[in-house]
Amino acid sequence: MAKSKGRQISLWIIMGFLFVGLIGFGSTGLTGNVRTLGSAGDKDITIQSYANTLRRQIDAFSQQLGTRLSFQQAQAIGLDQQVLSQIVTTRTLDNEVARLGLSAGDLRVRDEILRLDAFRGLDGQFDRTLYTEQLSRNGLTEAEFETGLREDLSRALLQGAVLGGIAAPEAYGETIAAWVGERRVLTWATLAPNALTDDPLPAPTEADLTAHYEANPEAFTRPEQRNITYAWITPDMIQDGVTVDDQDVRDLYDSRIDDYVQPERRLVERLVFATEDDATAALARIDADETDFDTLVADRGLDLADVDLGDVAEAELGAAGAAIFAAEPGEVTGPAMTSLGPALFRMNAILDAQEITFDEAAPDLRNELANQRARRMIAEMRDGMTDLVAGGATVEDLADRTDMELGTITWSQGTSDGIAAYAPFREAAAAVTPDTFPELVELDDGGLFVLRLDSIDPPALIPLDEVRDAVEDGWRAAATTAALLARAEAAAAAIATGASFEDQSLTPVTEPGLTRRDFVPGTPPDFLARAFALAPGETAVLPHDSGAIVMRLDEIRAADMADPAVAAEAQAVAARARAGIAEDLFAAYAEALRSRTDIVVDQAALNAVNAQFQ
Repeated sequence: MAKSKGRQISLWIIMGFLFVGLIGFGSTGLTGNVRTLGSAGDKDITIQSYANTLRRQIDAFSQQLGTRLSFQQAQAIGLDQQVLSQIVTTRTLDNEVARLGLSAGDLRVRDEILRLDAFRGLDGQFDRTLYTEQLSRNGLTEAEFETGLREDLSRALLQGAVLGGIAAPEAYGETIAAWVGERRVLTWATLAPNALTDDPLPAPTEADLTAHYEANPEAFTRPEQRNITYAWITPDMIQDGVTVDDQDVRDLYDSRIDDYVQPERRLVERLVFATEDDATAALARIDADETDFDTLVADRGLDLADVDLGDVAEAELGAAGAAIFAAEPGEVTGPAMTSLGPALFRMNAILDAQEITFDEAAPDLRNELANQRARRMIAEMRDGMTDLVAGGATVEDLADRTDMELGTITWSQGTSDGIAAYAPFREAAAAVTPDTFPELVELDDGGLFVLRLDSIDPPALIPLDEVRDAVEDGWRAAATTAALLARAEAAAAAIATGASFEDQSLTPVTEPGLTRRDFVPGTPPDFLARAFALAPGETAVLPHDSGAIVMRLDEIRAADMADPAVAAEAQAVAARARAGIAEDLFAAYAEALRSRTDIVVDQAALNAVNAQFQ
């Protein structure tokens, strides 16, 4: 039964590819008297089948890439040759089917046509008129389509005969599932740097520092530095010289009056009920101390965040506003009608009215207006600056002839001071070369800059005296790690011979049954791999970001093959293996057929078809 079901699924996959392929190229595809590319034995290789399959493969690749794949690109990756090989193999199988005398009967072909959704009408039933129109629209006759369908069904019979004798690799599936489901009982503990408190590290000697410095040159190497001259202008540079009319400041203040003058407000929560009687009954229970607002919210399956209105003015609360603004913090009022229905309200806090006067807001508003006008002024300057750059003006010329300011910087990756605080400058500084033609670039705040690369200082090892503190920190970190690992190794050796974790001043954690797919928080990536490599009673030490880990394997537990999850794993592994074996076997069979079948391909016809795609 399982084999029959598998064959049926394979058949439907083949059917789907057949129909999509047959209608893919359409009547707008190839024309002319030549209809074949060649033959495989007694079976013709049609131009239509090659063109349909190639278009379908190009469409599939285009969808994966997210952009249209040109035919030239398809040829570059060998897609046309793959399609040709696929079509030749299919026709070789068809030839073998004919030689063996296998064929699907008329009733079988009829049943498959009736099952195809593409030919169903609005009532869900097979529509003869729609069937004819669909085939005609795609340049196919009923005879051509039905012949192709019969060949696919017959090919499926051949495939079933070839693969029917493949035994299910159940032992393989059970073996893999047993390996995956195997568990480990493990005890482990972390040895942190504070374990060295009683035996602190000695101060490093000059020889220690020199050795660490020479062993880790990458940590003390200055990155490439680029010496850059630039000219720039930003709104902040010129806005102090911009005159802003007092009336413009007043107008801006008035347009934002709601931001500056806010009435008294309340922090409010609202719980809506289906009827006013329900709301009244709920309020009565609160007044009688039988429940509270939080409980009513929870009983409805809600969180307080679901009923929170935030801070609201009295006018925003409608009919409930007066009562809420008269309530004390924590008091529940209502019921009052809302757009959602009758509701109870809890007032949680009073927010006093706030007012920022015009005189208080005016300096910020004036700066804002000045900055906007400075941006516009820079935008107006841009054309003139661009002309100067195009005319060969140097960075210094721009600083002399415009309002731009001249500057220099020694820039490297990570520099973010001054003009390097702007991302566009950092990007330009990283990309510029001595041959780069000067270009005016816009900054995030509306400013402009142009730069020139003067020289590049290659990466260089920084002298020890300049990085002595960093070298000492690095030595101390490395020495601490080495000391912790040594301490951990000694503890692991003692534990392996019978000592407890507590005897070694370690706080153990026991994992009762880890599988290879588990994850233990706070452990390094190779934690489980090391655990599964141990024998019972064996210990191991792992370096860790916070020190070292000591582990001991306590027990190996075999997978429970009666566990439904393990059984399902075994079946899934066996199914994947069976599918892989079947695929490889059928591919080998098809290749053997090709090797003994007379295959002819008309290269001129193939070139003509490919030309239609270009």
